[in-house]
Amino acid sequence: MTPPEGLQVPAGHVCKLVRSLYSLKHASREWNHEFTIKFELFGFLQSKHDHYLFIKDDHATFTILLVYVDDILVVGNSKAMILDVKKYLDSLFTIKDLGIAKYFLGLEIARSLQGIAVTQTKYISDILQDVGSSSQDSHNTPASRNKFSAEAGNALPNPAPYRRLIGRLIYLGFTRPDIAHATQQLSQYLQHPCKEHWMQPNMS
Repeated sequence: MTPPEGLQVPAGHVCKLVRSLYSLKHASREWNHEFTIKFELFGFLQSKHDHYLFIKDDHATFTILLVYVDDILVVGNSKAMILDVKKYLDSLFTIKDLGIAKYFLGLEIARSLQGIAVTQTKYISDILQDVGSSSQDSHNTPASRNKFSAEAGNALPNPAPYRRLIGRLIYLGFTRPDIAHATQQLSQYLQHPCKEHWMQPNMS
């Protein structure tokens, strides 16, 4: 980091950071701490199992907040309560109300008379585009008939793309559990992936 423009810092001196800055390692913790305090005052309880899940149950209404950094999903059985939550949020922070949820963290949310459907079609398309594959390359069974091996060909010169792909496939497994087994098998080789391992997700 460098001092703000216009600030003259004498040689041998440093600036003391008084508040958190976006993208620093402490920023997310400070944001969660601030958010938790504000919404506990509003009657919400932070889940002990997921610190980014907040619940308010006053018997008449039931409201849930799901927070991921600065993306917030508000769910409840009372439109009036949801509106109150949005107004409270707007009084605390600068927000952008996107209306009825249609897309959240890679999840597409569609409503019909039959209920609510959650898919990841766009997320899948983005993955295919990134790895240079297409839906025409798909297979009926998302796994190789051959057993995987730690020595399956030449080692990848850069394992980072493979690791990123496996991480995305794990997240995709929330709506596509049929790929869970193949993904689990391939995740065993994150330390030293080979070319053969890289080819397998593209066949799924």
